Amino acid sequence: MILLIVFLPLLAAIVAGLGNRALGNVPAKLITTGALFVSAALSWPIFLGFMTGSIEPGVTPVASWIVSGSMDASWGLRVDALTAVMLVVITTVSALVHLYSWGYMDEDPDQPRFFAYLSLFTFAMLMLVTADNLVQMFFGWEGVGLASYLLIGFWFKKPSANAAAIKAFVVNRVGDLGFMLGIFATYLVFDTVSIPAILAAAPNMAGSTIGFLWFRADTMTVLCLLLFVGAMGKSAQLGLHTWLPDAMEGPTPVSALIHAATMVTAGVFMVCRLSPMFEASPDALSVVRFVGAATCLFAATVALVQTDIKRVIAYSTCSQLGYMFFAAGVGAYGAAMFHLFTHAFFKALLFLGAGSVIHAMHHEQDMRYYGGLRKSIPLTFWAMLLGTLAITGVGIPHVFGLPHVGFAGFFSKDAIIEAGWASGWTGTWFVGTLVAMITSFYSWRLMFLTFWGTPRWAASEHIQHALHAHDHDHPADEHGGHAPAEHGPAQVDLPAGTGGYHPHESPWTMLVPLGVLSLGAVLAGLLFYHSFIDTGAGERFWRGTIAFSETLAHAMHEVPVLIKLSATIAMLLGLLGAWYAYIRAPGVPSALADQFDVFHRFLAHKWYFDELYQLLFVRPAFAIGRLFWHRGDEQTIDRFGPNGMAALAMSGSRVAGRFQSGYLYTYAFVMLLGLTAAVTWAITR
Repeated sequence: MILLIVFLPLLAAIVAGLGNRALGNVPAKLITTGALFVSAALSWPIFLGFMTGSIEPGVTPVASWIVSGSMDASWGLRVDALTAVMLVVITTVSALVHLYSWGYMDEDPDQPRFFAYLSLFTFAMLMLVTADNLVQMFFGWEGVGLASYLLIGFWFKKPSANAAAIKAFVVNRVGDLGFMLGIFATYLVFDTVSIPAILAAAPNMAGSTIGFLWFRADTMTVLCLLLFVGAMGKSAQLGLHTWLPDAMEGPTPVSALIHAATMVTAGVFMVCRLSPMFEASPDALSVVRFVGAATCLFAATVALVQTDIKRVIAYSTCSQLGYMFFAAGVGAYGAAMFHLFTHAFFKALLFLGAGSVIHAMHHEQDMRYYGGLRKSIPLTFWAMLLGTLAITGVGIPHVFGLPHVGFAGFFSKDAIIEAGWASGWTGTWFVGTLVAMITSFYSWRLMFLTFWGTPRWAASEHIQHALHAHDHDHPADEHGGHAPAEHGPAQVDLPAGTGGYHPHESPWTMLVPLGVLSLGAVLAGLLFYHSFIDTGAGERFWRGTIAFSETLAHAMHEVPVLIKLSATIAMLLGLLGAWYAYIRAPGVPSALADQFDVFHRFLAHKWYFDELYQLLFVRPAFAIGRLFWHRGDEQTIDRFGPNGMAALAMSGSRVAGRFQSGYLYTYAFVMLLGLTAAVTWAITR
């Protein structure tokens, strides 16, 4: 069964990719989408089997891959509770994204290539999460990096898409360097790349030291920090986060699949998979906790001022990943994986819902040109409302005898905040609560700007360009000065007698995935809360696949009532603030932006990370490149190498050409000179 789950997407990607346009759009979509739905259907029984205890962990051998000395990196597919969680997340979201793309990419001429890339990405991600050794994990790790590059730059005729793809690839290579060094060092210390063997031996290495960069340091701290650098790159943590928002240049289904539900969670998965190693290094856990909390706060503040609907959700993803990492940093690995699980549903829902809005608004992504859309696209509105209720953590805390019910994010995010307090790290609890309030504010800001208020469509250049194209009976220019934010024209409906633009609801292929993901956003937390993090049930579910702490799980239930209420209070404050600023008194945001102009520009420029990296790394790299290009290659190597040899040959040929006059007496004279020289040399020897 696991072989089918993993290799069906690869087979579909090969068929669709090689067949391409010769195969046709519909067959390519049928093959890839069908393969993913089969994989998803096979994944859920495995997940439910681990929940009920009817399935035991195991490894399915595939092939002998790399065997060299003591290193045996055989290819095997590990299936345990942690893998089962990732299987349902990856295959379910990917299958729904494939179906959604039928409608969203309907007018794109390269659909087989797009669906092949989607399936290839899914295969690489499945290889990552089923890895039984670090080399195999690295194979999947790099595979999703390649697939993300292809998908982000899918519309390669757009310079911004190419730049975003290159940026994602380069930034992830920085993280991957740390990950590779971590794998090398781990093999050096444990003499194996087998994950079970490493985790079994990790506690015995606590307190030992290793030589690193001309000094000796704690062995497990060095290993874990190197591995965590890889997680920072893949999961867009502070410092290596800059690629994630720019990746929104890819099609919206790509944003939902890669940058919301699967690829960016690879780092969280890796830390949880190797949690016994991190448990052996309190210093490494402190770094994970600090980076996670800092990322959580940074990304949330930046999301406050974004106007692109997809970038708001992208920074929200970055912030939620920070939640997951600081949960792992306090030892609540079950809570981190639970938030990964619920986040996959409501964040994919929000991204696909945003894609439906963009589709309705002729690919306009600026929320300032939205307004009043809830009546025009009601199904999309209700889906995004459910996603917003989930991400903001709407629910009833289990206090004063009240029933413990709520949306998905309520259970998982509140569990992380409670874990921050219960673990004794009150700073993380404070950051988590503060970010919960900011998350509520920017999430409801998105909803109010998009679905409430008066329509502001007339000010949009994209809409006006679409109307102009429609009036002149020709398609919108996809590459001109008023090109839409995403490739491909959408249908333009002109109500009779108005001559204006009328937003339209998406086709059923886009709405069905929204409906399924809405169920996950509503029920995922309520149904699976106990299995992931509850005392007793959590230990039975995980069965040693993560470093599950019964003590911390019990302490989370015993936190004071005010701590249990803190996230809910923060959520309500954020909601009221957004309602006042964007419904009750809509002039407040601009007034605050003017009054606190420096702070607003600081957030609008994303804390100036891009500008700083441009100054420190990009410009010097280009300067060095130009130096080697002009001075080194052109003026030195070419001058004295191929160009110099060519010039010398040409000069020599011109000199020699003077002796080729064509006159017999000239040749006789030259021969006489040669003979005289030879006789002279022979006499004088």
